Amino acid sequence: MVNPGKKGFLSFDNGKKKLPKLPQNRLISFLKGFGIYALIALVAFFLFVNLTGGINPGKDVPLSQVLADIKTEKVKKITLEGDKVFVEYKQSLPSSEGKKGNDEERFASSRKESGESIYKILESAKVDPKKVEIEVKDISMQQAWLGVLGTVLPIIVMVIFFILIIRQAREGAQGIFSFGQSKARIFTKDQPQIKFSDVAGVNEAKKELEEIVDFLKSPQKYKEIGARTPKGVLLVGPPGTGKTLLSRSVAGEAGVPFYSIAGSEFMEMLVGVGAARVRDMFAQAKKNAPAIIFIDEIESIGRMRGMGFSGGHDEREQTLNQILVEMDGFAPNESVIVIGASNRPDLLDPALVRPGRFDRRVVLNMPDLEERKAIIKLHMKGKPFTADVDIERIARRTVGFSGADLANMLNEAAILAAREAKKAIDSKDLEEAATKVKLGPQRKRMQSEEDRKLAAYHEGGHAMVGHSLPHVDPVHRITIVSRGMTGGHTMFPPTEDRSNETKSRLLEQIATALGGRAAEELVFKDISTGAANDLEVATNIAREMVTEYGMSSLGPINIRPRALFGMWQRSPDEGSGISEALQSKIDVEIKKIIDTAYQQALAILRKNREKLDKVAKKLLEVETLDTPEFEKIVGKKRNGNSRATATPVMA
Repeated sequence: MVNPGKKGFLSFDNGKKKLPKLPQNRLISFLKGFGIYALIALVAFFLFVNLTGGINPGKDVPLSQVLADIKTEKVKKITLEGDKVFVEYKQSLPSSEGKKGNDEERFASSRKESGESIYKILESAKVDPKKVEIEVKDISMQQAWLGVLGTVLPIIVMVIFFILIIRQAREGAQGIFSFGQSKARIFTKDQPQIKFSDVAGVNEAKKELEEIVDFLKSPQKYKEIGARTPKGVLLVGPPGTGKTLLSRSVAGEAGVPFYSIAGSEFMEMLVGVGAARVRDMFAQAKKNAPAIIFIDEIESIGRMRGMGFSGGHDEREQTLNQILVEMDGFAPNESVIVIGASNRPDLLDPALVRPGRFDRRVVLNMPDLEERKAIIKLHMKGKPFTADVDIERIARRTVGFSGADLANMLNEAAILAAREAKKAIDSKDLEEAATKVKLGPQRKRMQSEEDRKLAAYHEGGHAMVGHSLPHVDPVHRITIVSRGMTGGHTMFPPTEDRSNETKSRLLEQIATALGGRAAEELVFKDISTGAANDLEVATNIAREMVTEYGMSSLGPINIRPRALFGMWQRSPDEGSGISEALQSKIDVEIKKIIDTAYQQALAILRKNREKLDKVAKKLLEVETLDTPEFEKIVGKKRNGNSRATATPVMA
C-alpha cells in the first residue's frame, strides 16, 4: 500500500521464517574462539584428573595419628602419591564434639618425609604392614607433564595474545580504507519481493513506472526502435506517500538487484568519502546490471550548489558532483536506473533534475476517495470486521488522510478491539482510531469544573460559528475530552475531495477558528490561553491570503518572502526583498481580515446565545457530541456552494 501525504482537515484543538545464515568470516571466528576455549578446558580437566587422581583428600591429620590408627586397625587403606599419604578409614571419623561423622569423612590426608619409604616408617613405628592395604602410585609422568605445561602454557598464551593484537590492528587498518566502500543494502530476487499488487492508491505513478520495468525485462525491444530508457526517476510527494514502497515494487516486478541507500549515508567526517562511496555503489550496480539504485531523501546530498555557507568545495558538493558524473558523464551508464525520493524537490540542484539524469518526475499526491477505498481494502485483509463497517463511509470520513495514516488507523482499530477482547473490529473502533491518529490518545486527567465549563463554551463557539456559515463543512464531532496537547476539539472533516480554496471559504475558516475566543469573551467577559492554536491558524490563513493568493486590497500580487533554500533565493545580505512600507501594508491587511472575522464570530454567537448555552450544557453532561446529537440541538446546517480543500480540526 502506498501512503499518500496529508491534506489536513479543519480542527481546532483545545509464512515460515528461514534462519539467517551465519556469515563465513563470523563462523570461522566463532570456531576459532571455541577451539581456544576447548583447549583450555581439556588442559584443566587433564590436570585435575591426573594430578589429583580422583581421590578425596579429606582432612589433614599428622602422620603419627595415622600410624596409631593403623595399629588399632582403624585404617582400611593408604595410598601414596609421592610424599602425600591418602588414608581411607574403615568407618567415618568422629567430630571434635564426639559426634559420629558421615561417610564422606572416612578420608584423610597426611604427608611423609621426602625420600622415606613407607615400609621403613611402619617398621620404625613397630606397625605390621599387613594390617593395612598399601597402594603406591607412580606420578613421575604427571610431574613431568606438569613441568612441561608450566613452561609451555605461558608461552602459548602470550603467542595467542600477540596474534589477537596484530589481527585487531590489521582490521583497524583495513577499516580506514573501507570508508570509501558503499553502504548500500542490496535486495536480490531470492528475497521476498513487493509487487505492484501490494501498492494501492497510486495508479498513475504505477503506469509511469511500468515502462521502467518493461525496459529492465526486455531492453532489446527499445534499442531496436532507437528509444532510450530514462536514466533516473524522481519520486516526489509528501512524507508517507509510499515513495520507498513504490520503488521496491519496481525492483520486485523487474526481478533485478535493488540497491537501497539514504542520502545521508554518503556523508562522513573525512572529505572525499561520499564521492568514493558513490563510485563504489555505481561500480557494484554496473557489475550486476541491469540493476536499480534507490536513493532515499536525495535532497540531503542533491541540494543546490552554492547555497551553503561552507564554500563551494565541501563534502556535500563533491558527492553531488560525483553523482552527476555517474548518471550522465563521459562514460555511458546503461542498464542502471537511479530512483530518487524527495519531499522537497525545490531544494534539488537543477543539474541533477535535468533531462539525461532524472528524466522523469513522478508525483505522488494525496489519495482521493477511490484511492482511499483501495488502500483501506488492502489493509483490511486478514482482519475481521463487523457487518456495520462501511468502506465508503470510512473513506469519506478520512479525507486528508495519507496512506500511512489509513494503515495506522486500521492497525489502531485492531489494537482497540483486541484490548476489549472483541472478535471483530466495529465502526466505533475505527472512529476512535481515526481520531487517535489525527489528535493522539485520550488523556485521563482531572479537570476542575471551571476548566470543563470553559472548554465546553470554547468548543461550542467553534461549532456554532462553523455551523452558521454556509461554506464550512458540517460539524462531525465536538468533545471536551483531552487529547495530545489539547483540552478538547471540534472536527469539521470535508464531505468531498477538493483541490482549490475560495476567498469566501477562507474568510469563514478564520471566523470559525476565532469562534472559541469569541465565546469566551461573550460568556465569561474574559479570555484564556486556550485559543493560542486558533490564533495561529487564523493568522496563517490571513497572511497567505494577503501575500500569496492576492485576496486583499493590495491586489493580485504575490509578495511572499522567498524560502531560505528556494530556487531563486537571494543572498542573506539582500533580505526578504519586501520594503518596510509594503510590509506595513501587509500587516494592516492581515489585521483587517482578522478583526472582521472576529466581529463576525461575535455577532453569530450573540444571535445564537441560547443554542450555545444548550450545546455547552450538553457537553458538560456527555463530554462528546456527534453530528446527530449536535444538530438535534441547533438544527440542520445550511450548505453553501463552495468547493475547496479540506480544513483542519479546531481546538
